[in-house]
Amino acid sequence: MPNFSHRFDPTSLREYDIRGVVGKTLSGEDAFAIGRVFGTIVSRKGGTKVAVGYDGRLSSPTLEERLVAGLMASGMEVIRIGCAPTPMLYFAAYHFGTDGAVMVTGSHNPPDYNGFKSMIGKKPFFGADIQNLGKMAAEGDVVAEAQGSSRQVDIAEDYVARLMQDYDGGDRKLKVVWDPGNGSGAEITKMLAARLPGEHVVINGEIDGNFPAHHPDPTVAKNLEQIIAEVARQGADLGIAFDGDADRIGVVDNEGNILFGDQLLVVLARDVLKSKPGGTIIADVKASQVLFDEVAKAGGTPLMWKTGHSLIKSKMAETGAPLAGEMSGHIFFADKWYGFDDAPYSAVRLLGIIARMDETLSQVREAMPKVINTPELRFDCAEDRKFVVVKEVKDRLAAEGAKVQDVDGVRVLTEDGWWLLRASNTQAVLVARAEAKSAEGLERLKAGIARQLEASGLAAPDFSGENAGH
Repeated sequence: MPNFSHRFDPTSLREYDIRGVVGKTLSGEDAFAIGRVFGTIVSRKGGTKVAVGYDGRLSSPTLEERLVAGLMASGMEVIRIGCAPTPMLYFAAYHFGTDGAVMVTGSHNPPDYNGFKSMIGKKPFFGADIQNLGKMAAEGDVVAEAQGSSRQVDIAEDYVARLMQDYDGGDRKLKVVWDPGNGSGAEITKMLAARLPGEHVVINGEIDGNFPAHHPDPTVAKNLEQIIAEVARQGADLGIAFDGDADRIGVVDNEGNILFGDQLLVVLARDVLKSKPGGTIIADVKASQVLFDEVAKAGGTPLMWKTGHSLIKSKMAETGAPLAGEMSGHIFFADKWYGFDDAPYSAVRLLGIIARMDETLSQVREAMPKVINTPELRFDCAEDRKFVVVKEVKDRLAAEGAKVQDVDGVRVLTEDGWWLLRASNTQAVLVARAEAKSAEGLERLKAGIARQLEASGLAAPDFSGENAGH
């Protein structure tokens, strides 16, 4: 057995990635071990080539170097694309035909975090794969040490050219404000802005791992305040924001209203279904009922699925769905694209749709059926208890004869609307959400959640804070 063994901090081995606080639960030794074991897995599958990229965090270049050293020690040919958005790495895997890819990224987590997202072949590497990687490292189960190679490539031009290939706007010239949030998508954003027709304003367009303007997470309304103000100041048609590694998108309309992930998916799905009638459109369980109804109305087949980008990608491949999305802003195009979550690509497709429309984006949003919903409510629940609580709730609901969808946790349908309770795959929390046609109905749904949680010995979530009109 080769002279190698490594133990990861158990909290770093997550469902979809390996992630931790740099210097505390994540280190350069961890990066080397990931490379050593991931390279072993690729090698044993007959592969030789792995693409690697990293985001704009201060710790990323060092972690990337150690990762590459580990991959090379397992005999891999490493193609290094440098500092880039995560979807550009996924693109590189297709472009170069690699056998795997690893991205060093902390995504939208605080600046002291970092992590690793991977794909094996063209499929996500997650769940049991990650746990197995940890086990192999602990057991020193790796191929004999070898001398791999690495080369630096610049594929930004190829990536942007491929993004632009699918821009299909009409004659209307749009004015767009972009906010890559000082994340690793900043350079790509500026390249796109220079090539797209219309007028483009980029804010926070320098890569800076300190994230001086705001936290790089466009699903939090506070982080969109700056772009909303700029859209108003510029009289722009819309604003587009990315998270720290540009695999998630946030959109603001011409009146400064936020389009939530499911509302954005309605706009995209209507367009895709024109050329893919009857197509399956996938959304996660947190999405509004409005989305599923509007997809059906547009001639599509709506499919509710589990939350989590790796799970959605796998379901898309299985069903042949041309489009999928999550409330968190991950949008997946398999229509003309590769089926991975890519915020710059989603932005290009959205701009094409809006440029072909007669109405404004705010008019499209206003025309959608009105419902009232809570934001996503997260509250602490011990790791060993969270799935148990959801099972207890499910059993009680079954005994009551409630109407329940259980693809991911429990989504309970009533005459008022629906409420959801699910266990987070990545944190020791339960997630709740409710949506109704009226304020009174929403109160009844929230009371239903509180009742079930109390029956399982948990305090009811704090429902204070404004309900989102949606």
